Amino acid sequence: MHIKVKLDELIKNNIYEINEEKLDPIIIAKKHNDEYIALIAALFAYGNVKAIIKFLNSIDLGNLESNKAYYRFQTKKDVEEFLKTIKLMKEKYSLNELFLQGYEKNKNVIDGLRAIIKTIYEINTYNSRGYEFLIGKIPPNKTKGVSPYKRWNMFLRWMVRNKAPDLGLWEGVDKSDLIIPLDTHTHKVSLNLGLLKRKSYDLQSAIELTQKLKEFDPKDPLKYDFALYRIGQFNIKI
Repeated sequence: MHIKVKLDELIKNNIYEINEEKLDPIIIAKKHNDEYIALIAALFAYGNVKAIIKFLNSIDLGNLESNKAYYRFQTKKDVEEFLKTIKLMKEKYSLNELFLQGYEKNKNVIDGLRAIIKTIYEINTYNSRGYEFLIGKIPPNKTKGVSPYKRWNMFLRWMVRNKAPDLGLWEGVDKSDLIIPLDTHTHKVSLNLGLLKRKSYDLQSAIELTQKLKEFDPKDPLKYDFALYRIGQFNIKI
C-alpha cells in the first residue's frame, strides 16, 4: 500500500494542476467543453506536448477547418479529411450515444470504442497511413499484442470522469469500467513501481494495470492515471 499512499499524496498536493507551465492537451478540451473537440485534442495528443498544443491552436476548431495544417504523421490532406469526417459526424451523431450502443450490452469500453471507430471509417471512405495512425484500427476481439488505444482511453477518461482534471460530459458509463490510457512512459513507471509485471506494451497490460489500480479505488481506478503520467513527465521520485 506504500505506492497508494504516495499516489494519494500527489493527488492531494494538486498533481492535476494544468497551466502554461504544466501543459496537457486537456487544456484545449476544457476550453471548448465539447465532446467532438475533445476527441480531436485526444487523437492528436502524441509527441511533444508543446507541439500538440501549438498544432491544436492552429486549427479553426469552431468551424472544424485545418487552415492547410499538417502534424507529424498526418499530411495536410489527412488533417483536412479527418476534420471533414468529424464535421459530418457531429451533424449526425452524439459520440456518447454511439459509444453506448457498443458499451451497454457487456459494459465493455472497447466495444464502445469499436462502435465509434467503425462509424468514423464508414462516414468517410478516405484512408491513408497517417489517417489510420490518427484514428487507429477498429479494435479486434483480443487484447494481447493489440495497441493499448492510449489516446482513445484518455478521451474516455476525459468524457466519463467528472472529477479533476476531467470534463465528465458523458452519461451512462461507469468510471470503474474505464481502462487506463497506457503510454510507454506510464508503462515504464508502472513496471518500476511494481504495479505491473507484464513487459509487453499492449492492451492487456493496460487492463492488468487498471485491475491493480482497482485495488486502490474499485470505483474510480483512473483517478491515479494522471499521477502516474506526471511521475514520468516530471521525473518525480517516490
